[in-house]
Amino acid sequence: MDLFLHLSLRTMQNKNSVKSFLPFLLIFILSSAIFILFKTLLTKWGCNITVLSIGNLILFIATTGSFVLYQKALRNNNVHVFMRMIYAGLFLKMFVCIIATIVYASIARSEVNKWAIFGCFGLYCVYTFTEIKIIMRLSREQKNA
Repeated sequence: MDLFLHLSLRTMQNKNSVKSFLPFLLIFILSSAIFILFKTLLTKWGCNITVLSIGNLILFIATTGSFVLYQKALRNNNVHVFMRMIYAGLFLKMFVCIIATIVYASIARSEVNKWAIFGCFGLYCVYTFTEIKIIMRLSREQKNA
């Protein structure tokens, strides 16, 4: 009976994890669709769609990694482990973005598309705001449980 209860709780946690992750998937799909739909307009404004799309993918992957670490942090009662996971998630996302920007700048050299980088920064803000909002909600739910 105890095993059944444990498995039921684990399944509920996994469903909550998937449900909590859906906004990130929605942001990724919506922003990719916007890039495709408004390709000519964005190109006319001087924005490189390829750079923007690759940046969106990198941000999605980095956010996924940091979100997993944040969820692990919420499940742990040890304050030191909690803080370690929070910092690891923060640094993971930040370093992935910095490395991607440096690699892009070194490849493109003088043809760096500033508008695409500003667009990626805007996406970074959207992903981060959503991530914080979801983590805060999960934190409140966990304390009330």
